[in-house]
Amino acid sequence: MFKVGLTGGIGAGKSLISQMFAVLGVPIYNSDQKAKWLMTNSMEVKKQVIDAFGENAYLWDGHLNKDYLAAVVFNLPEKLNILNSIVHPALWKDSIQWAENQKGKPYTIHEAAILFETGGYKNMDFNIMVYAPADERIRRTMDRDKIDRQSVIARMDKQMPEDKKMELVDYIIYNDGSDSLISQIVELHHLLLEKSKLKNK
Repeated sequence: MFKVGLTGGIGAGKSLISQMFAVLGVPIYNSDQKAKWLMTNSMEVKKQVIDAFGENAYLWDGHLNKDYLAAVVFNLPEKLNILNSIVHPALWKDSIQWAENQKGKPYTIHEAAILFETGGYKNMDFNIMVYAPADERIRRTMDRDKIDRQSVIARMDKQMPEDKKMELVDYIIYNDGSDSLISQIVELHHLLLEKSKLKNK
């Protein structure tokens, strides 16, 4: 199986790009969505979260108390590290099982906001970054999440700088209006089909 990592800064348009690949029949593993699912539905993960952050980490109905957890970990790197140490191993195990079920597909895409920060990119055969200018990313995130500019910037500051990611990826999709997204996706899709054929020979 040829594994492709897809990342990009907050507001860059990762989900849009994933949806476009999905239309082409490419299986997509959304790490951010799956992490939230695991924290609510995996009894093992849930127990570890409660042991580390207390009963307030969950609401009365069993769903994750995202506001509480965010407030705890946002300004305390050591707390965020604890949360990551619980979620990321479970996420990696789940992604391997998911990939096993995609046999027969030319390639899969693993979408992750912190693909490089976690080292997950090392487990991929090919890595893609979605790029958009900082001002555009801020505007999109403010509109999407209904938060102010400073809150978006605070989130951006916790991610790896864009220029550092650009040095590590194999391909960059420019979501800045400079080129058609459809043409970029189609071109990249054909490239990945060729690469997957070479690996699976």
